[in-house]
Amino acid sequence: MADTKRLGRQTPTQSVILPYDKTYGEEAIKLYEKSKRKAQDWQKLLIYDLLSYDDEELWVHSKFGYAVPRRNGKNEVVTIREIYGLLKGEHILHTAHRTPTSSSAFSRLYDILAKAGYKEKEDFIVTRQYGLEKIEMIEGGGLASFRTRTSKGGLGEGYDLLIIDEAQEYQNDQETTLKYVVSSSPNPQTIFCGTPPTMVSSGTVFTHMRENTLAGKTSNTGWAEWSVESMTDVNDVEAWYETNPSLGTILTERKIRDEIGEDELDFNIQRLGYWTKLNLKSDISESQWKKLQVDKLPKFKGKLYAGIRFGADGKNVALSIAVKTTNDLIFVESIDCQPQRNGLGWLARFLKQAELQNVVIDGASGQQLLADAMKEAGIKKEPIFPKVSEVIEANALFQQCLDQKLICHKGQP
Repeated sequence: MADTKRLGRQTPTQSVILPYDKTYGEEAIKLYEKSKRKAQDWQKLLIYDLLSYDDEELWVHSKFGYAVPRRNGKNEVVTIREIYGLLKGEHILHTAHRTPTSSSAFSRLYDILAKAGYKEKEDFIVTRQYGLEKIEMIEGGGLASFRTRTSKGGLGEGYDLLIIDEAQEYQNDQETTLKYVVSSSPNPQTIFCGTPPTMVSSGTVFTHMRENTLAGKTSNTGWAEWSVESMTDVNDVEAWYETNPSLGTILTERKIRDEIGEDELDFNIQRLGYWTKLNLKSDISESQWKKLQVDKLPKFKGKLYAGIRFGADGKNVALSIAVKTTNDLIFVESIDCQPQRNGLGWLARFLKQAELQNVVIDGASGQQLLADAMKEAGIKKEPIFPKVSEVIEANALFQQCLDQKLICHKGQP
């Protein structure tokens, strides 16, 4: 009996695919496989979705985004789509965040064309200027340009197919410019491909597209992803297979195991497709907060950390506390929020009775007033007045602790 090699999951863990019954997917795959490369099942599935069309011969998905963990071959999907478009006379603009990425995309498409039997100068002509590469078919008018994205790139030029490579870095000002380059096409399509954004990613467009599509707030838009829903044990082999469709072919368990380091969040994002809420532009979702609720008050260890925030409008002041638990979580609770006109006595009384490790006061309108009130009440603990950079860092750390499920609460909304 022949051994059956285990493969990663070939269907997305989450997707929004509009209904269709016609596609050019099979034709595109045959063109690609003339190069002796073989498309994997998950790549074929995406190509069928990308090249689906309706009764008016318009693309079912005029926009389509997909996210796959690194080194799975997600760019091959784009290349299959580009080969089909190039040979069918489409004008294609392939954009990337970095010039090496767009240049690599050009080289990949060129190599596949050559291996499929198409010859430079006989079947197509090439521009090799770094960062401005181009392939143009001699017959049929097909053209593929490769560019690095800027807020001005693409102005005045018209294309049928727009590729947003490294989509996690796609920024609003770039979208404002680029989304119009396909407007004059009778049958435009824009494809976004990338990975979930990391801690240093600068783009927000890809994340918003994902959220809106999964929430049913878009039209003519498709989405597919391979991902975990929450922070997952980096040694969970089942999660590796669930989120890496090319595991067992171009990826191996050994390669993934060698990637494991101290940064579990980064591994979850880049290898398991985790969409973190760590970006400070994000809100905490209700479902995420509810999952951190505990039924019984945990046992505490150590002293309290108190945080006081005076509102920027000078109207209210809020007090919250945090304390470590015996099972190494951080319990948080908001004590009260009162109008500033009620005075600071309630704050001073609480702080005097509590065993305090630290007191942090944010909000210039009341910092010194409360510090003076604490001194008058005989509280010896010197409060901390955080800098703006420290507040931003603390917010990021709080969100990271949420993602890693290190915070718990007793049911506060």
